Amino acid sequence: MDDASIDPPLSGVCAGFESGQWRTRQLAKRLFDDVIDFALPYSERQEFNSDTGMLMLGRAMRKIYTSEKYARRGEFGELLLHMALREVFNTEAAVSKIYFKDGANETVKGFDAVHIVDNGTGLELWLGEVKFYNRLSSAIRDVVTELHDHIDSDYLRAEFLAVEGKIDRSWKHAPKMLSMIHEDVSLDEIFENITIPVLLTYDSRAVAARVAEISGDPERSSETKEAYRIAFEEEVRKGWESFVAAGLPHKVRIRLILVPLHLKKALVDALDERLRLWQELTA
Repeated sequence: MDDASIDPPLSGVCAGFESGQWRTRQLAKRLFDDVIDFALPYSERQEFNSDTGMLMLGRAMRKIYTSEKYARRGEFGELLLHMALREVFNTEAAVSKIYFKDGANETVKGFDAVHIVDNGTGLELWLGEVKFYNRLSSAIRDVVTELHDHIDSDYLRAEFLAVEGKIDRSWKHAPKMLSMIHEDVSLDEIFENITIPVLLTYDSRAVAARVAEISGDPERSSETKEAYRIAFEEEVRKGWESFVAAGLPHKVRIRLILVPLHLKKALVDALDERLRLWQELTA
C-alpha cells in the first residue's frame, strides 16, 4: 500500500504468500538479485559480463560478511532498503557503501543508503535509514534518535565529505552530485533536495494471523486475501502513527517504508544460507 497524502508519506510492503506460507525464501532469493548493484561501484558493474560474472559475484558476496555471528548484523537490512528504493521509487545508487568496508566483517558508519532520483531538472538526494528489527517499537525508538543526530549540520558535512570520496567519477551523475553536496553550498539549499527514506521491519501480527489461518489449507488463501489486506493496512497505519508520535525532525522530507515480516529470524537464516552457498560457489 502507498499513501502520499499524509506527512510523512507511507508505504507498506509485503512479500506475499505461497502454499499457506509467507514467502521467506522467495524474498531471500529476490534480495540477492540486487547484490551486484548493492555491493559494487558503478565502474565495476559496467564490466560485469559472462567472463567476469562469477568473479565479480563472489567479490560482491564476500563484501556482505563472512562471520558466523550473523543474527544481529545489519547488511541484509541495507540490502532490503536498497531493493525497496530501486523497486518502489526508481532510485539509483550513488555510492556502494558496503564496497568501502575495511574488512568483510567491519561496519560502515553513516546513512544506510545514498541514492539519487533524477527528476529531469536536477537530482534529489535520498539518504536512507533502516532498522532490520523484529519489534517495531524498538525500531522506531532507535531510528528517530538517529534521524535527529544525522541531520545535524556537523554530521551532514562530515557525511558529505565521506560521500565525495566514494563517488565513482565515471558515473554520469557524478558532476551534479559533487556539485550538489559541495562544502560551498548552503545546507539550507541542500535540504530542499534531500529525502530520507526510513525502512523499518518487524515481526507482524497481521502476517502471523494469516499464516495461521491458511496453514495446511492453501485453498483458503483467496477467502482471506481481502481480510488480510485490510488487517495489513490497519497495522502499517498504526505503525505510521507511532512513528509520527515519536517526534520527527522537520528540516527534511521523510518517507516511511514499513515491511512487516512473518519471522525476522527465519528470513535472516534463509539469507545467510543463500549467502554462504553463493560464497562457496564463487570461492
